[in-house]
Amino acid sequence: MQQSEVGGSPSVLLVEAFYGGSHKQLIDLLKENIDGCSVFTLPAKKWHWRARTAALYFSQTIPVCSSYRVLFSSSVLNLCELVALRPDLARLKKVLYFHENQLAYPVRKDQERDFQYGYNQVLSCLVSDAVAFNSRFNMESFLSSIGSFMKKIPDHRPKDLDQLIRPKCVVLNYPVQFPDVSSLLPEHKLRRLHRSAETNQQQTSRCEEDPSPDPRTVLTPVDQVKPLHIVWPHRWEHDKNPELFFNTLIKLKEKQLDFQLSVLGETFTDVPEIFSSAQQLLQSNILNWGFLPSKDQYLKVLCDADVVVSTAKHEFFGVAMLEAVHCGCFPLCPKALVYPEIFPDQYLYSTPEQLCKRLQELCRRPDLARRHVVMVDTSLYSWTSLKPQFQALLSAEGT
Repeated sequence: MQQSEVGGSPSVLLVEAFYGGSHKQLIDLLKENIDGCSVFTLPAKKWHWRARTAALYFSQTIPVCSSYRVLFSSSVLNLCELVALRPDLARLKKVLYFHENQLAYPVRKDQERDFQYGYNQVLSCLVSDAVAFNSRFNMESFLSSIGSFMKKIPDHRPKDLDQLIRPKCVVLNYPVQFPDVSSLLPEHKLRRLHRSAETNQQQTSRCEEDPSPDPRTVLTPVDQVKPLHIVWPHRWEHDKNPELFFNTLIKLKEKQLDFQLSVLGETFTDVPEIFSSAQQLLQSNILNWGFLPSKDQYLKVLCDADVVVSTAKHEFFGVAMLEAVHCGCFPLCPKALVYPEIFPDQYLYSTPEQLCKRLQELCRRPDLARRHVVMVDTSLYSWTSLKPQFQALLSAEGT
């Protein structure tokens, strides 16, 4: 599927084999903000087949164009195959963007990991001129896994591939488009919002040592007595570890602690069983259950919530957590994966017991979350902040 060209003669070729979700958002953002883009995509269906065969499809559908200077693609595409089939594209500056990597992507059992997908990503890196990752965790988990991954080859194994790839690598955070939610925020969050820039500047240096709430935030009587509202805005899949989340909330309920719950995120065909049992056990606490088709509805729930929780076993960036923080939620995340890059230590937990203890405290004292100014500057992950880096990456100068 070809999308309209932007500007005069196109100089930037954007190719996306899985045009959906964050992949679609990034391509659309680049198309709107970078001059001279020509876009070729395939719908976000049957991911495994896109990874296997998209290169052949694009080799036949992308026209020869003498004005192309840069080729940008996500790592779903086997870039090595595409440039082998299309030598005219091999001469371009080739930029590969990793939303995730198949060497560290969790599988239920290691023998279930299909060698070909990770192998394709390694080959794509080798033919690229620049390789960008949405987080340092994504980059390091990929590079450090190449050696052990290649040991799966029974003999005549390639060596030192990570040393060939690393010099091309950069960390370029995914640009989140944060909407203006001021009209959706409750009064106490609005007051915090008006002070957040000032507070971030004053307290960044001591953010890890001082988790106390901002004493200037005045709560209404309703805000003081309303139960803590906990939100879980993730995909309903095993890699997000819903078992840990729901088991923790069930423990809170057994301790007769009061809270309200919103479980959002997309569902797929294989929904973990814990969701149906947890829905029954936590029925009296539930405010929202299931995917909200309207972005405004979704943002309204985030704005109403007090605490956002991640229990993920896999996260290379975490847009949902940043969106929730943008909407004024207090974050609780694992002290692992990408989270220590983004969140100061006071928002991280190391064990299930620590998560349960933090939520117990906040259930007993919701005002601790409602008065707290979160020490995460979400503007650092906005397109406004990241645009110059993307522009430099997509310029024909340099590699």
